[in-house]
Amino acid sequence: MDTLGLPISIESLLHGQAVEWERLEFKKGWNPQAVLHTICAFANDFHNLGGGYIVVGIEEQNGRPQLPPVGLNLNQLDAIQKEILRLGHNAIQPSYQPRSVPVTWQGQTILVIWAPAGETRPYRAKVNLSETGNEWREYIRKQSSTVVARNDDLKELVSLTATVPFDDRYNQQATLGDLSLRLIEEFLHEVGSELAEQVAQLPMETIGRQMNIAGGPSEAPFPKNIGLMMFNEHPEKFFPVTQIDVVYFPDGPGGDFFEEKEFKGPLHRIIRDALSHIQRNYLKQTVIKHPDRAEADRLWNYPYAAIEEAMVNAIFHRSYEIREPVEVRIMPEELVILSFPGPDRSITMADIAAGNAVSRRYRNRRIGEFLKELELTEGRSTGIRKIKRAIAQNGSPDPVFQTDDDRNYFLVRFPVHPDSIRSANVEQVTQQVTQQVMQLLKACDGEMSRAELMHAVGMKDRVSFSKNYLDAAIADDLIEMSQPNAPKSPTQKYRLTKKGRNIMESQK
Repeated sequence: MDTLGLPISIESLLHGQAVEWERLEFKKGWNPQAVLHTICAFANDFHNLGGGYIVVGIEEQNGRPQLPPVGLNLNQLDAIQKEILRLGHNAIQPSYQPRSVPVTWQGQTILVIWAPAGETRPYRAKVNLSETGNEWREYIRKQSSTVVARNDDLKELVSLTATVPFDDRYNQQATLGDLSLRLIEEFLHEVGSELAEQVAQLPMETIGRQMNIAGGPSEAPFPKNIGLMMFNEHPEKFFPVTQIDVVYFPDGPGGDFFEEKEFKGPLHRIIRDALSHIQRNYLKQTVIKHPDRAEADRLWNYPYAAIEEAMVNAIFHRSYEIREPVEVRIMPEELVILSFPGPDRSITMADIAAGNAVSRRYRNRRIGEFLKELELTEGRSTGIRKIKRAIAQNGSPDPVFQTDDDRNYFLVRFPVHPDSIRSANVEQVTQQVTQQVMQLLKACDGEMSRAELMHAVGMKDRVSFSKNYLDAAIADDLIEMSQPNAPKSPTQKYRLTKKGRNIMESQK
């Protein structure tokens, strides 16, 4: 960009050294209706040339500027620029704003209007700016003329310029300098790209175009949103609230205490960092041993593979135009992942619940491409099936998928494994067991009489033993009688309950 904020110097623009004539139009004076139609045509960018420029204050002949310029009255400039703003809001659909820059050239003031290719084509403009005008038409450029798109041209315009996915759009608020060469190199090395060995010697524009993370006309290349999401250290500057929030409620949402951690940065980094944080702090394995067999059962409160897949899906399918984070809420009874908005209406909730969801329209196809390269996703609508498979392998309850009728949000609930809850309860009981009761549990080997237990713990006082050891253990369901229906039987013996055995196993 030059110092005036244009992507091309005035010399190059007026002498045709950097832009094609199909992308340039001269106007001797201010004609809002004609300028409107040309702005609309450049926004539609029918031939994918990158939009174009309108120079007001220079007469043309056979498409060539007649110099010196006629110029504009300085008193007109402010009113013209305000009218351009108004036209962009009220006379073009969807709303579109070009950039206008006053320039002093050869002693005269001219106005350069830069109209890049629009992000939400096709555009249409009012045919007539009179108060009674209510007819709208799509305009395109043909050679050096602005014309109404008709018949086959109109069909082609609609088919070629359907709404571009958000992650594949040019970001005209950023520059190629906002792309990090270091992050690009790291990515290329990780995926084993041959470009990794050359990237340090190449201009950023070449790298960006080869990776399809940049584009636009040669004089005004822009990074694409996907480039900023993956290869900028702080993508939240361009897409506010691009982050993952992990919130832990040890006593449930109604408790007085919670832990919260925010993850910001390139998309693949925050996915990995958030998952690592969850795995390190909140995923617990339980080992259950059985008296009748050598093999132990191993289970997780929440299976990592299911959490990983749901997290990646949330980042892949969320909208980056909605300023809401992906949120992970962890509670004693469930782990919840929430993102905005919900799934495309082409996917039914019945299909999601059955694991048969197949998307026909992707909100962020380019994000999926890069996450697939990093082996974080398969990108084949397999996410729900992978979640359900991981849940089944862990023996956890089925996950719950939720949204509303308007698909405003998508929520995945992972109920905790019930045996993990029992394990947590065992750990809690262990902390509350007195030293005397724990000593008794350690001494109890199979079925033993009262006298044998007293001898094993070194107690001679029957009353004290009953109160502080045996009765306390029975009350906590840690020891049971062999003859519960005859508590005073002379042949009565005592043994560990299942709860007592679990405590002893946890101690081992």
